[in-house]
Amino acid sequence: MSERPYVTLSCAMSIDGYLDGSAPRRLAMSNEADFDRVDEVRSRSDAIMVGASTVRRDNPRLLVRDAGRRARRLSAGCAASPMKVTVTASGELSPEAAFFTVGDVPRLVYTPSEGVRGLRARLGERATVVGLGARVTMAALLDDLGQRRAVRRLMVEGGGTVLTQFLQADLVDELQLVIAPFFVGEPGAPRAAAAGPYPWTASRRARLADTQQIGDVVLLRYALSDRCVVAPHHGEPAVADDAADSSGRS
Repeated sequence: MSERPYVTLSCAMSIDGYLDGSAPRRLAMSNEADFDRVDEVRSRSDAIMVGASTVRRDNPRLLVRDAGRRARRLSAGCAASPMKVTVTASGELSPEAAFFTVGDVPRLVYTPSEGVRGLRARLGERATVVGLGARVTMAALLDDLGQRRAVRRLMVEGGGTVLTQFLQADLVDELQLVIAPFFVGEPGAPRAAAAGPYPWTASRRARLADTQQIGDVVLLRYALSDRCVVAPHHGEPAVADDAADSSGRS
């Protein structure tokens, strides 16, 4: 029985499929109401993951913002915010990044085994560095999170390389995709998904579980595995009972 976490992939993109503009300053794809929705999803996750490029480019804090949600987690015996997770092939991560310095939560960095020693020396006590063979795969990463870190729900927030790896490997249970009401049109800007083979094609269509207008953006929720089911009456995806058992979630 699988012990991999239930994976929710969350991203916001422009109408033409970009995650951001090419300028150094972050281009907001969403609005405050949707940021609050994402905060709720974060608060119900055991871990939040972004790629190393996102840590470098956006310097995200990856914390639950709402005080009530933090209190709810604390009352349940959890940290105020979920565990932070990232993955790097190069090891180029600054120990001064907000990922490592903000929030009293565990932090995991996955990297190829040959880079473990150098990365541990660079980060010190600010994170646990985990080597996963010659090349880190998202499947091996999920196995480690589920079997060794007791992570039952993983929220993946980007960037494009990580999103692509999870999607192409068919490892996503639920996709939460927000569409911003504008185009970017910049060839150098990061895209939500890179070219390559995907499991969902014209002959295997992804199942649309829910749509929701949130101000001037729209949320599309896709059920990408049998572990994501549509709860009756309100159309929101939930974890199937057998899948919840397999991922260790009560």
